[in-house]
Amino acid sequence: SYRERFEGQPGKSRVYREVSEGIAHGGIEYYLPLFFDTTASFADYLPGNCVVLAPDSLDSLLQLFWDEAKERYAMCSLDPERPVLTVEETFISPERISSRLKAFSRIRYSAQSLSGNAINYDTRLPPAMKIESRYEDAAAALAQFLQTFDGRVLFSTDSPGRREQLHELLAGRGLDLARVDGWRQFREDSHRIGVTIAPVDNGVLLPGANVAIVSEQQLFGERTKAHRRKRRNDRDPETIIRQLNDLDAGSPVVHAEYGVGRYLGLITLEVGGIKAEFLHLQYADGDKLYVPVHALEMISRYTGASPENAPLHRLGSDQWEKARKRAIKKIRDVAAELLDIYARRAARPGHRFHWPENEYRSFESGFPFELTEDQAHTINDVLADLASDRPMDRVVCGDVGFGKTEVALRATFAAIHGGKQVAVLVPTTLLAQQHGQTFRDRFADWPIRVEVLSRFQTGKEVKEIVKGLQSGSVDVVIGTHRLLGHTKDFHDIGLIIVDEEHRFGVRHKEAIKSLRSDIDVLTLTATPIPRTLNMAFGGIREMSLITTPPADRLAVKTFVSEWNDVVIREACLREIKRGGQVYFIHNRVEDIGRIEQQLQKLVPEAKIRIGHGQMRERDLEQVMLDFYHRRFNILLCTTIVESGLDVPTANTIIINRADRFGLAQLHQLRGRVGRSHHRAFAYLFAPPKALMTADAIKRLEAIDSLEDLGAGFTLATHDLEIRGAGELLGETQSGQIQEIGFSLYTELLGRAVASLKAGKEPDLDAPLDTGVDINLHVAALLPDDYVPDVHLRLMLYKRISAAENAEDLRELQVELIDRFGLLPSATKNLVRIAAIKKSARLLGVEKIDAADKGGYLVFAAESHIDPVALVQLVQNDSRQFRLQGSHRLQITADLSDVEKRFRAVENLLRELAVKNS
Repeated sequence: SYRERFEGQPGKSRVYREVSEGIAHGGIEYYLPLFFDTTASFADYLPGNCVVLAPDSLDSLLQLFWDEAKERYAMCSLDPERPVLTVEETFISPERISSRLKAFSRIRYSAQSLSGNAINYDTRLPPAMKIESRYEDAAAALAQFLQTFDGRVLFSTDSPGRREQLHELLAGRGLDLARVDGWRQFREDSHRIGVTIAPVDNGVLLPGANVAIVSEQQLFGERTKAHRRKRRNDRDPETIIRQLNDLDAGSPVVHAEYGVGRYLGLITLEVGGIKAEFLHLQYADGDKLYVPVHALEMISRYTGASPENAPLHRLGSDQWEKARKRAIKKIRDVAAELLDIYARRAARPGHRFHWPENEYRSFESGFPFELTEDQAHTINDVLADLASDRPMDRVVCGDVGFGKTEVALRATFAAIHGGKQVAVLVPTTLLAQQHGQTFRDRFADWPIRVEVLSRFQTGKEVKEIVKGLQSGSVDVVIGTHRLLGHTKDFHDIGLIIVDEEHRFGVRHKEAIKSLRSDIDVLTLTATPIPRTLNMAFGGIREMSLITTPPADRLAVKTFVSEWNDVVIREACLREIKRGGQVYFIHNRVEDIGRIEQQLQKLVPEAKIRIGHGQMRERDLEQVMLDFYHRRFNILLCTTIVESGLDVPTANTIIINRADRFGLAQLHQLRGRVGRSHHRAFAYLFAPPKALMTADAIKRLEAIDSLEDLGAGFTLATHDLEIRGAGELLGETQSGQIQEIGFSLYTELLGRAVASLKAGKEPDLDAPLDTGVDINLHVAALLPDDYVPDVHLRLMLYKRISAAENAEDLRELQVELIDRFGLLPSATKNLVRIAAIKKSARLLGVEKIDAADKGGYLVFAAESHIDPVALVQLVQNDSRQFRLQGSHRLQITADLSDVEKRFRAVENLLRELAVKNS
């Protein structure tokens, strides 16, 4: 079809070449008519009884789109690399759409103002009935409502998984209950209470109809949506490295007992007549290892060197053991060094801050948005640090635009009301100006003086500010590293806030350290530098994570391509037409003027201004202010906008020569857009692959593949892979990380620090926690007809084995039901075994085996079972339970029924747990 439709040599067309190689190029949908004899439109999918809701101005909107498409075709048709089909071949004409829609009932709507005669409907809000999981009877308020309300009640949930969970909760209370498909079925149904799936945010009481509608949000609060989103975007740095999300066949992994091997895929084997799924790993000399999917906690991704340079170990040799021992030696030294810092800090008493609670609440209410769950946790952590008598040294990691500034503002408020001064250190002059504005706005109603110290201030202004610092009349000073020259000028400094830590050099950090013998330090960062991660994993610096995006925030859509005039014009025009603004990043001041002329020619409709660090301070400040106040559309600038500039209306960023930027830098630049509820776009232009270095290609692939909200940590770990640990952590640690992988390195480091803190010699030669070996002789897997995608199955297995508690496993079950349907029995078994594993691990049980005629439990040398309960168990029922030696409990019982087998093991673990008196 392609050869018939377009003239010339197809081999010269990039689209043709890529499709021939099986690559679906971006925008492939515009060639659909070449793949199919006939194509369908959305109207073909609408049922006959469908009602179409359309604006009054639909015809003119369709015509506007048609004209724009024709204009675009005129521009694109000149590109021989990518010939395009005509508008008529690709789209349906406005006339055809109008005639197709005539077949349906229509509701036309238009905007109009209402008259003053408003109608008050007979509705009321239902009472509070939130499920409080911290109380013994979590649903007490709900139960009371159902007893006192004499009408019918319909519960609405967000998804099938949630419906099952709520149904389970209510079914245990003996209520007249049924699952219903919607409002109509509920009205026709005879049961008093219905549970359905509907996107209802707030419930309502209808006294006339004697019906109550109760939404999921009223029962579980905001927690359900935010909590589930957080689960899927689990951006805790340690978890990211342990997770196997981006494992492809051939990727290196670390097995805690056998060392580094390559992952070849998932394989189903029959063992003892029962089907089970295994991870297939290959080691040096082609040796194979099969790891059962329920033992995935033994496996972590290998990070520390590029995948092709990963050192494969030989099974059955002492190679892995030697590598671990070498690493352990070094880890002891690193732990001692980190501990030295910790001990020096702990020896100095800090200032215990006190602030008036009612005034703090009043300040808190000035925040116009709802805090995310992570933000609230982080603020509580920071305030607890300030109130303690130990100097704070906390790192707050959160992606760009996730609300780290609000954390800094609350800490500042507490410190000033505790009678101290606050210094905020930022990497760029522009960010100092912006923070200055933010702090002044938030403290406008309070007697707090905020000053900015940067190269924008004149000598006279600097003198005034310094005088204020010395006298104590300046409460907050925000500045670049210039501020470090005035460390002796503070009257009484109590808190230092360092924003964008990774942008400061070693010398600057030393200057901060000299300030902080007993001062509280709060560090804000988006992509943590590995030494910071090292200290956080080692428990030396406290770390808080803000990984939940604000409500309604959308991920930034990212495109990587070669320079393309058509794409640039289209991207700029689309943004300008929706009332937005564009950042165009070009990081060479020498030829930025030439780029301006090119842009002016491509987008004559736009007003373009230039901004870079070599301009006069006042001019640069004016350009930034004008951009903020929307006085022009396109800001052509260098990376001067990289840090913290917040322009909510700028939602498209174009980065020229993206191959010359580091990964953290690209992530920061991309974070300049998408700071409101509008969908944002990032275009990264780079030369053809043949002209780029291998590392540059990897960086662009990493940023292209990770456009999730909160991907900063994942990118930090990709950085670790691309650059190798050496460049990031210094040569002393890098060799060890390369041999044993970053994940195991941090685990061993954490253990070493914990032992030294407790005053013990770290016993790193002790075997690693290899989890609990469980065999209940039942099929426990995700069947391939339930989750067909191998990659997805692996990811879900890893998430099930990494779930920390019963609540996490419940959330996962809900998600599985929502995505794939009701759980097959093998999957129910898998989740149940994971829950048993968690309980057994807490009790120090090493092995559980249960089959038709009974089984046994093996206890670890240091178990946490209740010895009295164990003795009573054996004494009261010696036919069923018998101790063999001090570590093995033998069980003799008819457990041929699978449900009975599970219950027996679950009840036994419950019996053996130490009861809290």
